[in-house]
Amino acid sequence: MQDFKIIIEQQLGADADKFFEALQEPQSVSVRVNSKVDAADLTVLQGATSIPYCSSGYSLPSRPDFTLDPMLHGGAYYVQEASSMYLEQIVKKYVDGAVRCLDLCAAPGGKSTHLAQLLSPDSLLICNEVMPQRANVLTENITKWGNSNTIVTNNKPSDFKRFGGWFDVVVADVPCSGEGMFRKEPKAVEDWSLDLVKMCADRQRNILEDIWGSLREGGLFVYSTCTFNHFEDEDNVDWIARELGAEILEQRHFYFHQTLGEGFYIAALRKTSRCESSLRIKTGKDSSKERLKTPFTQALHCAEKYSLVEFAGGINSVPAQRRDEFRYVADNLRTLACGTALCTFKGRDEIPAHALAVSKALNKNAVECHDADFVTAIQYLKREAVIINGVTKGYVLICYKGLPLGWVKNLGTRCNNLYPEYWRIRK
Repeated sequence: MQDFKIIIEQQLGADADKFFEALQEPQSVSVRVNSKVDAADLTVLQGATSIPYCSSGYSLPSRPDFTLDPMLHGGAYYVQEASSMYLEQIVKKYVDGAVRCLDLCAAPGGKSTHLAQLLSPDSLLICNEVMPQRANVLTENITKWGNSNTIVTNNKPSDFKRFGGWFDVVVADVPCSGEGMFRKEPKAVEDWSLDLVKMCADRQRNILEDIWGSLREGGLFVYSTCTFNHFEDEDNVDWIARELGAEILEQRHFYFHQTLGEGFYIAALRKTSRCESSLRIKTGKDSSKERLKTPFTQALHCAEKYSLVEFAGGINSVPAQRRDEFRYVADNLRTLACGTALCTFKGRDEIPAHALAVSKALNKNAVECHDADFVTAIQYLKREAVIINGVTKGYVLICYKGLPLGWVKNLGTRCNNLYPEYWRIRK
């Protein structure tokens, strides 16, 4: 690690000793609260302090057992490094109105869920992850966050070349050497070398070249890493400005000894180069309301604002004004989630989708609800058998402290637990 020490000493000068002292301290713990709940109702925030640059971010005094908190599984909050929440300041400064936004390297979903909360509800957010297993984790987190204007894809950066000049905003938290994770992941220390840094810097430039054409001229590009060295940070941002064509708007490092959270670097750039092509999506008449029908549309607030589309063996609702864009993405990319899933089919039966249960578009007054106690909520999240009394037979929404967790089918003497098998608590 002598090479790493030299890099830090060159970058920080007299502050290097403070950095290395802070490197030995325990990692901080922070969360970001979903707009679908009131922060005052979250016990996880007891003793927490607000993060100054994130309106929904809180630093916790210690790390609780998140796994056994039903509010986490219902999407009430997201556990995220405080430093990466600075994305909020970038969006507030440089994004205005409804936009098409791509979060390119989105798993596990910290920045995507943050963007979903920050962007105009009329925006379209595509959350992409190239690694299949990580893309499944991303899908889970985006689903629980509950926004209807999101799409989750599992594609390579080069697959977005066909989207010439289509995006107004592209966010790329690129794979890096992970120096900022040294306190959190000992393996990152073991794996680090100058050769790894060079390999990462080269790979980052390849990713940037692949994706650059999808951003419109004048669009915003947000580049970030969880590392400190200038090869992957300032040098690459200078290369973007010089070789790809952009104006550097701002850039900032988050060091252990200076700020909350783990190590982080973020830069905002405005694209100045022209696009060779521009994607145009034809609009067509929406016949879905005549062609597709499901009683679960009654569970949506303002159902008239949505169009119905067939997706993954079921029916999904997507914002009507973005219908054609949703369809184009689903037809041209490997799409894992699209809008809000309303139901799936099993024979002739329509089964309510988990995404509907946790969606911000859900109208709880239109469905049968049961507010479970803590023990029952944990049993439900473990996908164990639960017994509920005083509700009618059929599909029932299980809630905890008013927050929807998912569905059961009440048969009277017992319930079929419909919580997704692959998301269940295994602890």
